[in-house]
Amino acid sequence: MGASTPPSSFSCEIRIAEAKNMDLVQPSDAVFVRLYLSAGNSNQKIQLNTRELPSPSSSGLRWNESFSLECTGSEDSMKSLSQASVVFELRTRSRSSILGPIGRRSKVVGRAEVPWKTVLESPGMEVETWARMAPPSRRRLSEDGKPPSVRIAMRLRAADMADVDVRKTTREARLKKTEECECDGCGLGFCSREDYDVFALAAAFEAF
Repeated sequence: MGASTPPSSFSCEIRIAEAKNMDLVQPSDAVFVRLYLSAGNSNQKIQLNTRELPSPSSSGLRWNESFSLECTGSEDSMKSLSQASVVFELRTRSRSSILGPIGRRSKVVGRAEVPWKTVLESPGMEVETWARMAPPSRRRLSEDGKPPSVRIAMRLRAADMADVDVRKTTREARLKKTEECECDGCGLGFCSREDYDVFALAAAFEAF
């Protein structure tokens, strides 16, 4: 498509479908995917997690979950976003540990990045691919082992401007009362505390 920046108002869908080549996962582990997204032109990152699944069986791992986000911002924040990437981490967590909560901290199995530019320049501004998760240097694969991979899909769409106008009017009314922005410096054009919480913490999570 050749686009260099997203529209000033757009929706983004990220789907986590399934995983394969899980040799680095222990039978007692639960597995999930963590995403990190840039929040406009600030240094803040948005963190999202899929649900945790038991260690893979012969049928593999299937989440089939998606995150749906709506975003609007200035030209500068959109340019900043177009230069950023979505980071995907495949993580495991022990389902039982004699160390209690400390022993249940998650560990990174592999990591991959998908630049927003790849999505913007793809036909229809959408991509679907197997993201190969590069293991941390301390975790070695066997000679014939394959790195874990997660099948993901990403799609950008121009937002419904009628809905955008409604949100903007609502925010402006709030700012008249507070006389300050409530978005914690996220760099986006009009996000209230309520909108920011939805975007940064839950992101309108839904099953595909």
